[in-house]
Amino acid sequence: MKNTLNHLLRDIIKIEDVPNIPISGISTNSRNINPGELYIAIKGNNFDGHGFIPEAIKNGAAAVITDNGFIKKLPIPKIKVTNPRKEVSRIAAEFYNHPTKKMNVVGITGTNGKTSTASLLTSILNSAGKKVAQIGTLGIIAEGYSKNKSLTTPDPITLHQNLNNLFNNGFTHIVMEASSHALDQYRINDVDFNFTVFTNLYPEHLDYHGKIENYFEAKVKLFTSYPNSTAAVINVDNKFGKAISTRCTVPVINTSMFSDADISFLNYKISLNGIHGTIQAGGISYNIESSMIGEFNVENILCATATGSTMGIGKKAIEDGINLCRSIPGRMETFFLRSGGKAIVDYAHTPDAYKKVLSAIKELMIYSKAKIYIVFGCGGERDRSKRSVMAAIAEEYATHSFVTPDNPRNEKLPKINEEIVSGFKNNNFDVFMDREKGLRAALDMTVKNDIVIVLGKGREEYQEICGELISYSDINIINEYSHEN
Repeated sequence: MKNTLNHLLRDIIKIEDVPNIPISGISTNSRNINPGELYIAIKGNNFDGHGFIPEAIKNGAAAVITDNGFIKKLPIPKIKVTNPRKEVSRIAAEFYNHPTKKMNVVGITGTNGKTSTASLLTSILNSAGKKVAQIGTLGIIAEGYSKNKSLTTPDPITLHQNLNNLFNNGFTHIVMEASSHALDQYRINDVDFNFTVFTNLYPEHLDYHGKIENYFEAKVKLFTSYPNSTAAVINVDNKFGKAISTRCTVPVINTSMFSDADISFLNYKISLNGIHGTIQAGGISYNIESSMIGEFNVENILCATATGSTMGIGKKAIEDGINLCRSIPGRMETFFLRSGGKAIVDYAHTPDAYKKVLSAIKELMIYSKAKIYIVFGCGGERDRSKRSVMAAIAEEYATHSFVTPDNPRNEKLPKINEEIVSGFKNNNFDVFMDREKGLRAALDMTVKNDIVIVLGKGREEYQEICGELISYSDINIINEYSHEN
């Protein structure tokens, strides 16, 4: 591994302008700098890394990368670039010897279905005997690795460090979720994707992107900025998928649940026992016998099957991979309660996801007199416009709703709850300032055949409140009520 400053920056600026000094590590956090490391100063939303350059130098930084606006003299080499945030990805890839050039990498983006599609594809690749790692909302899922949940897509330095470790440990395939934030912030600019996948797109993260057009353009980057990709799998049942399909710079494989496409379902049936049907891909028919439920999982299964087929994975491995992937942690995860009811946990946190999850459960309910209790909240410092909409959707399906905190962050909880409650038309809801109390209240009300649907947090093990991560788990509470306990 090359570790000199001029080598790391050889593709960024003229090499004769860079001193040939050893670099033992890289970081964008001045507190984490060790002697001999490179500090990259980045302007963030809340802090400007340039203000922490003195701390980085005190901790032993060998050199500093700044933007063109930084003019102070420093006692160590200072390299100016136009956009330090963009260059972090390139430097990290170079420092860790471009691990993705030596592996098969799939990038999956979309508003909903990224994790489920990634998990299904990972199961397919495992069935094909590949040594595969999954990176995304659930952390790193790989043999020998413990899950460390973080952002959907980690920062570039952490990402390339992890990818290099995976390569050194013999992993040949990577299935990675690509968030709109990561695409917009250049976090994955220097990942060499072999295949890219689009699931769908609906209004989300508008607190960050401003408008859906910007959100869409962030997603498009995965399909226009990586010309070395072999192919793109695009769900064209979504109107944004059709738009992406026309702008792709690589060959496109279109998928559709409802119409003729390159790869599509010939037929399928959804029940409480799962999804059963046939997918046609050219001359190959795949027999699907999945225990997953919900029409949105039909879409996810189709995207995963299409990707496996495009990658050249055999028919049996694809069928086995789909059929053996019985559930995704925190996605329509079902728990049987001692009361005779069920609790279903899902990570849904957008209006579209609410609609899909709730309508799927409602359609599959056998007992018409069973009650549906919905436990949900809305995250703080996120798109406020969806709060009342999500309440209205919950009310459409719920016998009673339990409004609770869901990572209020630094926003005042009463204000969040007020905006949620504005979406209700009736009084069949209660508001709780404590999520555990709201969840227990719902679970305590269940009798035989009732369903408690717990939305938003999935398998998260914390509540983010006033800058602190406070230990909390919906799953742990539900397990107390489970018949298995």
